[in-house]
Amino acid sequence: MVVELKEYDSASEISSTIDEEISRTKSMLGEYLRRLDEIRALAERSKKIRDVVFKLAGKKTTQENLGEISVGGLSVVLDANPFHELTAIEEVVRSQQDRLLVLQKSREALKWVDQIGDTEGLNYLVLEKDGVPERILFKVS
Repeated sequence: MVVELKEYDSASEISSTIDEEISRTKSMLGEYLRRLDEIRALAERSKKIRDVVFKLAGKKTTQENLGEISVGGLSVVLDANPFHELTAIEEVVRSQQDRLLVLQKSREALKWVDQIGDTEGLNYLVLEKDGVPERILFKVS
């Protein structure tokens, strides 16, 4: 989690920054959803082929984490297959969806700030966590 303190000159500047983050997040989410559809289809085909091969060989399929090692708290997958990629993309999609909801709620909560308008001599210090405003400090300069 990244925590930052940003200074803005106006309430509209805060709102436009949040709107830009919402647009960027929607764009990224759309791209990941497209990739998710592609990899899901590939993973399903791969699973069918694997099931047929295991059945013909008279073996049971297993979901062991073979080829996955942990290095200093980082999981490294050797010879990743479509299921590994599917799992990773699903995690990213969930995260982007959560971020989008938080940004939209934050933007909605800041509607009252838009009504303040540009007040001369007033700066806005905004405490942000992962790019989402959590606290606004009005600062007279």
